[in-house]
Formats: sequence, C-alpha cells, structure tokens
Amino acid sequence: MPKYGAHTFLWIDEWTTEKGNLAIAATGKAGFDFIEISLLKPDKFDAGAHKKALATAGIEATGSLVLPEWAHMPEEPKKAKQFLISALDQVEAVGGTYLCGCTAFALGKFTGERQMVIDTLGEVAEEAKRRGVTLGIEVVNRYESHLYNTLADLRETILATGADNIVVHADTYHMNIEEEGLYKPLVECADVLGYMHMSDNHRGLLGSGTVNWDEVFRGLADANYQGPFVVKCFPAVNPELAAAIKLWRPPSQSSEFLASEGLKFLRQHAEKYGIGR
Repeated sequence: MPKYGAHTFLWIDEWTTEKGNLAIAATGKAGFDFIEISLLKPDKFDAGAHKKALATAGIEATGSLVLPEWAHMPEEPKKAKQFLISALDQVEAVGGTYLCGCTAFALGKFTGERQMVIDTLGEVAEEAKRRGVTLGIEVVNRYESHLYNTLADLRETILATGADNIVVHADTYHMNIEEEGLYKPLVECADVLGYMHMSDNHRGLLGSGTVNWDEVFRGLADANYQGPFVVKCFPAVNPELAAAIKLWRPPSQSSEFLASEGLKFLRQHAEKYGIGR
C-alpha cells in the first residue's frame, strides 16, 4: 500500500522543537503515515525529542532540505557534503529512510558544473547507504535553479553516479511548469523514480488547480511507482523560503482542511489507478 505524508509547511512556518512536535501530532491526527521534516537547520534539530513525538503520534518521518547558499554543491562540494551528512545523521536518528529536496544545489544560484555534483553525490550516497537512507534529488523549475529542470535531465546524473540509493524526487508543481506533459516523464524515469511531492499549480488545495492529475496517476501506475506521496501545500512557510520559492500568496484554506482533503484526494486517485495493489 502507498504511504502518504504531510509536508512541514502544511502545519508550521519553521521547524523548532516545540513547533515540530506540534506538526508531528497534527500529522498523526490527520491520518497520515509520515511527516516530511524540514531539515534546513540540521544542527538545531532535537532528534531525541522528535523521535518520542513520532512514536506517540504513531507515524514515521522523512527529511527534506534545500542546500544553503554557502553550500551550493557545484561551488562548495565539501561544505555541501558535510551539510548533507549532518542531515543524514538526523534522519537516521529518528528512524527515517529518505532524505530528499534540493540536495544538489541551493536555490537562486545559477552557475556551476554538473560533474562536481555527480562526484559529490556519489560520496554522499555512500554515507546515506551506511545509514540505511535513500537520497532523493528534487527537480525544480527554472526560476529556482538551472541545474535540473526535467526528470530526464536528473536521471542522467543519477545513472552517472553509479549509486543505487539515489532517486528522482519529482514535484508536480515544478513538472507542470517545465515538462511537455506529465505522463511520459514519469514513465521514462521509472527506474530511478522514488519520491513524489503532490502539489497543484498554486500550492493550494489538491485538485483545484491546473495540474492534470489523471495524467500524473496514469504515469505513476504505468511506472509501477511504489514510493511515498507527500501532500505539499504551503499555508505556513517561513519568509526566507517563501522568497526563495516566490510564494507571495499562500492558500486561503486552513492547514487541517488542506491536509484532510489532500489526503483523501490522493487515496482516491491511487485507488482509481490501482497504485499499491
């Protein structure tokens, strides 16, 4: 059966120990299987407290992040590697098995060499494997990064690393901007597709925007996708990240409504297309 998760910014604008535990509790209460924890500051993450909160809520966790500007992988590979290892340690500490997001680049940086990324990711993947963690790389739109804008583009880099624990982290919001269609890219990267952010074009209520969800789920079904699904809406997001992702108008609905309706929407479509049977 598919596992369904809630993104941090569905509940809170910044991950602190107190806010994080509230988000964990809310995720469990809403009926999700896991929460995607924002690890923008892994050095300030209280893994012990959050592991207890996860157990109380009866859910699991994954991690996601954006590399900071000072650790943009093409320019600062050593700093990027160390930042990612710090995040991997925290994911392992709470029993997580995925670290995804912009793990190969910072947002708003538009220079760099792919070979440096390939070499560094290969090293980070070895560290991830020792911790039992899968490393996902998110494909984002051209306004946030130039490095990887299509799933096919990223697939080439993943294959070049030779690592078997790096996956494509696809986001339907970004795909809706960059891909020529939503079905074909998912099918053509089926061998490396491992993590899905489910987000509409306005980052609000799933199914109320312009994303062709039938095309998405048909592609996932034909790709035999077995990975996690994350409801990614942004009613709560910190100002720094909002500026980086150009989020000027957050959704008008409540976190609880977006969570419950989003989860129901994903389950209905997964059932319709036989995903997880």
